Amino acid sequence: MIRRAGVEQIPALGKIINDCAEYGLMLHRSWAYLYEHVRDFHVAIEDNQVVGVCGLNIIWANMAEVYALAVAPAYRSRGIGRRLVLSCIDEGEELGIHKLMTLTYEGKFFERCGFHVVDRQSLPMKVWSECVRCPKNQACDEIAMVRVLDVPDIAPPPAEPPGKYEVPVPLVVRAGVKSQNVD
Repeated sequence: MIRRAGVEQIPALGKIINDCAEYGLMLHRSWAYLYEHVRDFHVAIEDNQVVGVCGLNIIWANMAEVYALAVAPAYRSRGIGRRLVLSCIDEGEELGIHKLMTLTYEGKFFERCGFHVVDRQSLPMKVWSECVRCPKNQACDEIAMVRVLDVPDIAPPPAEPPGKYEVPVPLVVRAGVKSQNVD
């Protein structure tokens, strides 16, 4: 059964993720990170235990990342990873996300899930925010892949223009000086 993760599953999914991270297959995730991002994760439950996990992280208005896909060793080659990725794809469609991306070592697997290889430089800079924590930062060997979903591509909002804030700032009154607002 695939379902959304709850806080009670964090210890189990954290163990699966961090065991894979020990082999250099993904980044380690702290307890704090996992609890803060519990809404990102889908879990596979079999035999009343968490046996797999996959996250969906919204990056911007039209893009999300499928990340932290991991299945416990005793449960691999049963289609669990595919079902987890498909649940993230379904959620992306429900949210109206146009494009999913992933950074992976499992290119063939993700191709079977409808992703295709892209030049990593074609991805927006925001995608690389976690790369600074990665020990392979300067020599990344992951494959960048994308899947375009069957939802309209919405334009991201424009950058906020530089300018003045519309908030008055009071000055401290000292020795008879009057308070005033500053533009």
